[in-house]
Order: sequence, then structure tokens, then C-alpha cells
Amino acid sequence: MAEQIEISQAVFEDAIQILALQKLAYQSEARIYNDWTIPPLLQTVEEIRDEFATHKFLKAVSESSIIGSVRTRVMDNTCHIGRLIVHPEWQNLGIGTRLVTEVELMHRDVARFELFTGSNSIRNLHLYHKLGYKEFRREPLGSKVELVYLEKIVIGKKKSIGYKNL
Repeated sequence: MAEQIEISQAVFEDAIQILALQKLAYQSEARIYNDWTIPPLLQTVEEIRDEFATHKFLKAVSESSIIGSVRTRVMDNTCHIGRLIVHPEWQNLGIGTRLVTEVELMHRDVARFELFTGSNSIRNLHLYHKLGYKEFRREPLGSKVELVYLEKIVIGKKKSIGYKNL
């Protein structure tokens, strides 16, 4: 099933469909923390459209439906990865892994990747650790959620890219 999925850059017109998927995908996180006020559930169409000016969005598409997405923003040689989402019916099929891998390929020139998830989001933490991300900080988010920040340092990546381009 996951082989029939195309990953490409999302466009501004995808904002409504990505937001609807985001609100569906983050319901599991809201249940984990018993908190239905987490930012991904409260984001508006206007806010996500505004993000298209500062972030790159990827989408995973199956039969013209967006079933996964992730967004990135590069600042100070770090690619910040945010809101990795996969439709609940398509989870555990490697789509999240493919999206993160595509992000890393798309941003080959950065020195590090950074993302975060909630401390009780065991499946997310497992995925990120499996992909080589290491925890470097924890931070409370309100009284119910503790955020775990993870990073992947890319050593020597710039040099190897330079040699490929010669």
C-alpha cells in the first residue's frame, strides 16, 4: 500500500486539506495528554497559509488525497522539522519515515535537524530514535505536556555534497 504513495512539495492550495489532516492526526496526541487545546488542533486556515511564506511543506499523496505531511524551516544552519502527520488509517506503513527521509534529502546542506514531540508520545519518540535523532532538551508546555527536543547532527555532510557537485 505505501508503495503507491507519492511524496512531493505541497503548494499553498493544499493548506485546507493539510490542516484537516493535521486536526485528524493530532487527535491521538490530544487523547494521550487529555488536552484538546494543543496548538496543532487550534491552528486556523489563515495561520497555516501564512506558514507557506516561511516553511516548506511536503505532502504524501495517495489517489489524489493527502495522507501525510511535514513542514520545515531552515534557520542558522538547522532544519526545524514540524508537524509530521500521517492519516490514522495509513500509520505504521513507513510514510512518516519516508517524509522525514525526504526532508533530510531536501535539506542536505544543513548541519543539523531538530524536531520535538511530547514526552508521552511513545510512538513518535520510537520513530525519531529509529531515524537517528537524539534527545537534547526537555521543556514544559503548560501543566500537562513536556516537550522532548531531538536533533540529528550531520557531520561532514556539506563536504560530501561539494564533492558530488564537482
